[in-house]
Amino acid sequence: MSAAQKSGDIFDVKKVRQLIELMKEHDLSEVDLKQADQRVRIKRGGEVVVSAPPVAAAPRATVAAAETGPKESPADSRMLVIKSPMVGTFYRASGPDTPTFVKVGDRIGPEKTVCIVEAMKVFNEIPAGVSGQVVAILVENGAPVEFGQPLIKVDPEG
Repeated sequence: MSAAQKSGDIFDVKKVRQLIELMKEHDLSEVDLKQADQRVRIKRGGEVVVSAPPVAAAPRATVAAAETGPKESPADSRMLVIKSPMVGTFYRASGPDTPTFVKVGDRIGPEKTVCIVEAMKVFNEIPAGVSGQVVAILVENGAPVEFGQPLIKVDPEG
């Protein structure tokens, strides 16, 4: 037995390996131990990674009836609004050289991807969630959007 092992040295390689195994077993990202004047701090990974839902499992767009005001016509009151399900950046197409997902006048179904909202370097395809005709796109390409912000107006009877 070495002098380090006899004195209970926390820098013993076997003990450090045991700590690493415990971290893996309990999914810990950091362990910080202190014994008298000795200290060991072990961190897994170099940066904190926040996972976002995969593109295929992007949250559905929130669809709600547009608010009616005194100046709205009966046609406006039946409009549906596709809202942003997250904070991010709005894109009308999957790339600068690709056609837009939808344009005013297009007929869409619930599964039709209408835009992308980029959040934390993840490009989330946003499905319409409704059927109808696109009557307005309310956000400029590349603009930041907030959770619940109206993105697209749809006429369900169109």
